[in-house]
Amino acid sequence: MTLTAPPNTVPETRPQREGVLVRPELRLSEDQIRLIDGVSRDLLMDPGLLCHNADVIELFRAAGATVEPVAGGARIRIPEAVLNAALASAPARLVLGAREESNRLVLDAHEPRVRFVSGSETNVWLDVNYDDGPHPTYRRLPGSIERLRQAGRLCDQLEHLDAFIRCVNIQDEGVTERNKDVNKFLASLDTIQKHVMAGLTSLEALDDVMRLGAIVAGGEGALVDNPVFSFITCVIKSPFQVVDDTADKLIAIARRRMPVVISSCPMGGATGPFDEFGMVAQINAELLAGVVITQLASPGAPVLYGAVPVRTRLDNLNDMYGAPEFVHYNIDCAQMARHYGLPCYSTAGVGDVDRPGIQATAEKLMTLLTVPRSGAQYIHYAFGLLERTNTFCPEQAVMDDAHIGICKRILRDAPVTPDRRDAVLATIREVMETDHKTFIYHLPLPSRENVYATYPLEDPDGALRAANRKYHEILTRPLAPLSDPIRNRIRDEIPGVLPQTLGG
Repeated sequence: MTLTAPPNTVPETRPQREGVLVRPELRLSEDQIRLIDGVSRDLLMDPGLLCHNADVIELFRAAGATVEPVAGGARIRIPEAVLNAALASAPARLVLGAREESNRLVLDAHEPRVRFVSGSETNVWLDVNYDDGPHPTYRRLPGSIERLRQAGRLCDQLEHLDAFIRCVNIQDEGVTERNKDVNKFLASLDTIQKHVMAGLTSLEALDDVMRLGAIVAGGEGALVDNPVFSFITCVIKSPFQVVDDTADKLIAIARRRMPVVISSCPMGGATGPFDEFGMVAQINAELLAGVVITQLASPGAPVLYGAVPVRTRLDNLNDMYGAPEFVHYNIDCAQMARHYGLPCYSTAGVGDVDRPGIQATAEKLMTLLTVPRSGAQYIHYAFGLLERTNTFCPEQAVMDDAHIGICKRILRDAPVTPDRRDAVLATIREVMETDHKTFIYHLPLPSRENVYATYPLEDPDGALRAANRKYHEILTRPLAPLSDPIRNRIRDEIPGVLPQTLGG
């Protein structure tokens, strides 16, 4: 049964970031999609979900799911009627707002418009230094509020970065579980004018974060219309276990009608099957289970299908983002999201090695040139990540931005349209009437795209040195912080804000 709704025909007239519109690669046939869908539905019935969260258990019980007692909780079996009702209520299109309106993202499950985003909450900041000579030295530094602010300033200026997922774990003295959320959201919002996304550390902080968002957006109604931030939740621990505290957060976020990602990250060969069929069937079922929770809590709540399937490196059990199977898993998941009419949050651009170099470049480009062809609307992890998702390097983010710019040009659909037929004929015929028989005098007006002839970071000292120079140049550019009245309101009204979070 195909549950895809008809495309939303309401035109989007407000500004948004363009991204790149692709012609989706269809790795799975319709028969294969139906097969995976059927197996996922079977898995939601048997084995079903193991759950120890009383609110989730009650939501499913009230909806007509089978709830069987187990030690300390329940096994929940989700029938097709419950799943179908949730998929019918989940919106096919949602908006991720931004401080600067032109940076809004409209994610439409039926439009394969791809955006590239940062991601992870790394504990390590890789500092690249050239002070001692022509060769770089590296320092592994802990995450901090100041380094998160530097990441936000950098990402605000990266042309091809479309939204900001906090990429540094703040570990300053004074950061507690209770105030961490306010400080990481505020440090991001104060330094970047694009959409901000992060996980929620403490449910107790949600009211403060929502008040913060309302102040930044211009009021509670304005925040609903222009959600300047959104949330990520990993509510299902693979395989098929509901995470108790995350479930509480997900329910509360859904009831606030804030956009939320249902993220699942099974590791092929460890917490998920190694083979492609088994992996995609499992992660699809887990993501559908999360979507159902949001819709039972708040029908119509905006939700993203957040596929982060990886492969396990079997000699040390690390996750692998540069393996070919990773590409297969993610392309398949994007097709499944489109089948259900859900906007897709996908994954590409991670290097498994711990320093910039040829291995990182090869691994990143392999996924950046393949996964976006799926048409997933939101590609996270695409900037600056090394050592899987454990390290953020600002110079690597600069190089990734350059590479993604090239990838976007490769990914664009062919501009072969009937309206250009006469122009193509006229240009070629005109050149044939000249003595020189070349087209250089018949190019479009000069632009970066049609005069591009070199690698964007071409430099006699190498690309990493060029990226290092560009990163430090970006840090000298004027910051576009929140206005003084907004900053003052935040200091007065939001508890737990640390001085360094606003650059103090």
